[in-house]
Parts: sequence; C-alpha cells; structure tokens
Amino acid sequence: MSFLTGRIGVVFGVANKRSIAWAIAQAWHREGATLAFTYQGERLKENVEELAGTFGPETLILPCDVTKDDQIAAVFEQVRAKYGKLHLLLHSVAFAPKDALEGTFLNTSREAFRIAHDVSAYSLVAVARAAEPLMTEGGSIVAMTYYGSEKVVPHYNVMGVAKASLEASTRYLAYDLGTRKIRVNCISAGPVNTLAARGIAGFTDMLKHYEAHAPLRRNVLPDELGATGVFLASDGAAAITGQVIYVDSGYQIMGM
Repeated sequence: MSFLTGRIGVVFGVANKRSIAWAIAQAWHREGATLAFTYQGERLKENVEELAGTFGPETLILPCDVTKDDQIAAVFEQVRAKYGKLHLLLHSVAFAPKDALEGTFLNTSREAFRIAHDVSAYSLVAVARAAEPLMTEGGSIVAMTYYGSEKVVPHYNVMGVAKASLEASTRYLAYDLGTRKIRVNCISAGPVNTLAARGIAGFTDMLKHYEAHAPLRRNVLPDELGATGVFLASDGAAAITGQVIYVDSGYQIMGM
C-alpha cells in the first residue's frame, strides 16, 4: 500500500510545472492521495487546470485569493461537500511587490511590508483555521520557507522577514493544533528555478553560489522536495511538528 492511500489534500500555490507545490503534489498523488487545487487569478487558472487535470477529470480545482477570507472559506466548503474530510494541506504561497525585492530592505514601504506578510505568512494561519474542522482524523500541514528567514540574503529583503513570520506562525499553529493530531511543519528549500524565484534579483548567481558552497556541491532537485513532502505527510513523521526541515544540499549548516 502507498504511504498516503485514502488521504485527501488541498494544494495552494501551483503556478506552473516548475512550482515546488507541483513537485510535492505529484509526489503526494503517486503515494495515493486525492488532491484538490487552488489557483490565484485568471492568469494562472489555465496552467493549474492543465496540470491538475492530469490527475483525472474529477480533480477539484478552485479559485482562491488567500487575502480574502470568503474565498478561503469557499474552498474548504467545497472540499467538505465533495470529500467530507481532509488530511493534508500544502501552503506554497508567497508574494511581495517587485520593487520591495530590489534595492535595500531599509526602503521597504509600509504597504509592501503589509502585503508580504498578509500573503506569505498570515495566509497560513487563515487556511489552517479553515482546514482544522475537516481534519477530524488528524492531519499534516506543510508550508514552504527559505533560509532568508534567518540569514540576510541580498535582495530577498521583506520576503525574508515574512518567511521568519511564517516559521514562527508554524510553531504557534503546531502548538494550537497538536491536541487535534494535526502537525504543522515547514520545508526550507534551497533555491529552485521557479516563477517566484525568478523575481528575485541575482537569482542565477544564487544558484551558482549554492552549488559551489553546499556540502553536496549541487542544488536541490524538485523530486527531492516532493519526497520530503511525502515524508512529512506520512505516518513516518507522526511525532514531528513545529519544525523547519532543510532540504538544501546542506547549505544551511555552513558558516563560510
């Protein structure tokens, strides 16, 4: 039997075939999970429908702007109506205005700070709150973070601060939801050539830097992130919650 047979999940954050969310969704699906997907806006709708549709014509594909509580509620109401329960949730959602990822953190505007935290951190709280009533058999919530939450990565700027908030939120959610047997963890991925990553100035140089300095002397592969997502979703991680799991070829351990 596959690790996730009989489990129902919702995936937030697929943008295209290079998305980390898609790598994890594929891995969850291969292990037997039934998945629903959300998309942000009409621009991404076609991409998500094309990808998620490969899982079968009955796959639930729903619009959701994670800054809108009514849209979040509508997603989980439709999941409840179709499946009656939920076991897995993937949060792979982050955004900051482009000008906030250029120049200096010092010049981050109040509005850019608010948007980055609303989309990238508070949304985890919002979707976890909406998912909790459906996770009657326990569950696993997985969020995506990055090393820029704890160390300065030039040009990551306000996104690094938002990811620090996401990681702290993960710990508090893990505490609140633990008695319901709902686990909440983060995967801190090394740089991957995604749509979001290409918005960060100097991203190509970042890839080269990781390859040169990580103990494994290479960058992480999407399939490896998928495998970690399966582990955190499975019973093998039943005693792991509130943690940040680094999948970055060991880069995080390096001092210089």
